[in-house]
Formats: sequence, structure tokens, C-alpha cells
Amino acid sequence: MTPPPRLPPEDLWTLVQTSNGPARFHLDSPDGVAADGLVVLGHGAGGGTRSVDLLAAREAALAAGFRVALVEQPWRVRGRKVAEPPAKLDIGWVEVLQQLSGTTLVVGGRSAGARVACRTAAAVGADAVLCLAFPLHPPGRPERSRLPELEAVGVPVLVVQGDRDAFGVPPGAVLVSGADHGFRVTKGLPGAGPQVRQHVEAWLRQVASRT
Repeated sequence: MTPPPRLPPEDLWTLVQTSNGPARFHLDSPDGVAADGLVVLGHGAGGGTRSVDLLAAREAALAAGFRVALVEQPWRVRGRKVAEPPAKLDIGWVEVLQQLSGTTLVVGGRSAGARVACRTAAAVGADAVLCLAFPLHPPGRPERSRLPELEAVGVPVLVVQGDRDAFGVPPGAVLVSGADHGFRVTKGLPGAGPQVRQHVEAWLRQVASRT
């Protein structure tokens, strides 16, 4: 697979004022395609929008004929290294989504961003939810399951997960062999990026055909 293009410089991102301060997003469209569908992706609690899985999902969305928006939460825009509480993450996300629309709306993200997308899917009117590395439970604490957040989603969901994710593997997840929570794979195995893109693109084409 051709490596994903570098993300644009900061001055090409759109700032959105939220109740928690400014968030921002960058919106891309497929070349030569008038795309009505939109995929909106959020990052995890410990990183930004340049993770291998988010970039692979971005490429998959464009290839499937969707516009795609990458969203940075206010705490990242402020340069903080630690995510805000879930309630604040949800508020910021919903307020950014008020600036974006699509005839078919797919929301998602990686890790904490996937949880945000699940919790707010109904509020933003999502048609489907994409979860990358959904953190089923804290490492070593399976009794603290977040599975109810997944089960509460009332629209189609795709979960793509590394099979050695220390945060657990949700039931029904599509597995990436040898990958951990950050989609780093065991030495000698194929890279995670092409596998994530393949799974996400095929699923998005199915979503588009149903809506």
C-alpha cells in the first residue's frame, strides 16, 4: 500500500469553539468524487491524529468514496498530554460534529476516541460507528468492562483490534494478527496499516450500500 500522505500544516485546520475551548478538524474529500458521506474520526487519550490506525482509516474512507474529517479535542489543541474526563470529551466531540454533516454519517476513532463515538452516536445522528482499538477494560482489570458502551450503540459497528491488545478484545472484533493496542505488530508479521485499511474500506462500502 502506498504510504498515507502527510497531514496538512496547522493553518489548514478549522478551529471550532467548544464549551471546553477550541477544538479543530481537517476535512478531506476523495479526488474527483462529489462525496455526500462523511467519516469523522477522533484520537485516543495519549496521542493525536497521526496514529497508524487513524491514518489507515482515513485512507480507507477516501478510497470508499467518503469525505473524512480528523478531529483534535480541545485538550490536544491546548498542548496537554492527558485527556479530559469522558463527559468533557463527549461535549467537545458533539459540538464539533455540529459543524459537520453528511447524508451518511460514520463516527469513530481509536481507543478513547472510539468510546466517545459510541457514547454520542445517537446524539449526533450517526449511521454507523467505527472503533479502532476499543479499550474494553484497563490492562489487567477485566472486571472494569466498558462493553456496555459498545452494546448501547443502535447502529452498525465495526471494531478492529489487535489480537494482543492489553486493553482486551471486544466480542466480534475483526483481529489484526500480532498487533498490540497501538497496532504495533510482532516482528516478522505484516504491518497493521494495510490490514486496518482493508477491513475498514470493505465495511464502509457496505455501510454506503445500505444507506
